[in-house]
Formats: sequence, C-alpha cells, structure tokens
Amino acid sequence: MKPYELIGSAGCGSAIVEMALVLANVPYTLTDVPYLKPGPERDRLLQLNPLGQVPTLVMPDGDVMTESAAMILHLHDVAPQAGLAPPADKPERARFLNLLIRLVGAIYPTFTYGDNPPQWTTAGAPADLLRERVHMRRAELWQELERQAGAPHMLGRRFSALDLYVTVMTRWRPGQAWFESVCPALTAVAREAAQEPNVARVLRRHFPPPTE
Repeated sequence: MKPYELIGSAGCGSAIVEMALVLANVPYTLTDVPYLKPGPERDRLLQLNPLGQVPTLVMPDGDVMTESAAMILHLHDVAPQAGLAPPADKPERARFLNLLIRLVGAIYPTFTYGDNPPQWTTAGAPADLLRERVHMRRAELWQELERQAGAPHMLGRRFSALDLYVTVMTRWRPGQAWFESVCPALTAVAREAAQEPNVARVLRRHFPPPTE
C-alpha cells in the first residue's frame, strides 16, 4: 500500500496526527514545512489545502484530509486496534466525540485568532484587547475541560486520541506551568500519555528539551 503523507511543522498540531499514525502502525512519510513561510513548500501546501494549515494528510489514494479530527477518526477505522477512539457500541463513544469536537472546534480556533490579532481586525483596532479576550476565553475553555478529565486518561481507564490532543496542546500557550497550577487533571493526563514510548519519541522531536 502506498504510504500516507503527513505534512506538518514542528511544535504544531501535526504532532497529534503523527502520534496517531505511529500508534496505528500504518506506513507514512513525513514532510516538515515552514507552513507560514512563502516559497515552493507553502505553494504546494496551498494547492493541497487552500487554508494553508497543518496538519494536512495525503491519503494513499491521493485524496487529501485537512482536519485533524477527521484524520483521527479515519485512522481509527483503519486501525481500530490502536484504540484511538472507543468502538461505536461502547458508552464512552459519545463522550469521546463530544470532547474531540470541543478541542478542535472551540479551543483550537483560539490560537488562530489569538496568535495574530491584527490579521483579524481593522486598521487601528485594539488588537491587544482581542488577544487578551481570546486568551481569557481559552483559559475558560480549558478549565471547563479540566472538570471533565478522567484519570489516568481523559476517558478514565480507556486511552484515546483525546490524550494525544491534551499532551500536545498543554505544551502551547498559556504554558505548562499554568496547566500544572490551574488544570492538574489535564496535566496528569498529558504526563500519562507521554510515558508511551512512541508518543514520547514524537514529543521529543516536536518539543526538544532545552539545552544547557
């Protein structure tokens, strides 16, 4: 079978899908691109994904997926033994789907709008105010998710791709120190997932420890 091609960037959400591909044990190649930098790599990315975002997944048949949740659900269909999602007949399935869409539909967009507010405001508008309010909203969303976190995984005893999202996204703003202080349950979920050797290997590639 022709391998999948994962187009991503270090430290971005493509780390989540890279982990899922490894756990699913399917053939894939990895194309790292500076996705915001003009050039031939971005030109190709825009041809495949008009939004110019990563992750972008080129399927073995040449079709393209552009949404990480769709990639996760697809890989679960391909390799259910990886446990990326609960089976459809399990009671945890509905909760999994709800939390998955909460992560990608509510929390994820706060980075789109909060990282570069001037892109979304008119000239002279108070971009700092937009950034502050988006960051406040993100904190509220994380704290709401904290109240729903199980142990040792988001779904309790059952591992799922939710743990991969939490493991990667708690390394983004507002930072691990904030999560340790405000969201200890999510921090514990991230630490548990990071103990899986394949997950740990991908984490080290995307978030290398600081050198002294």
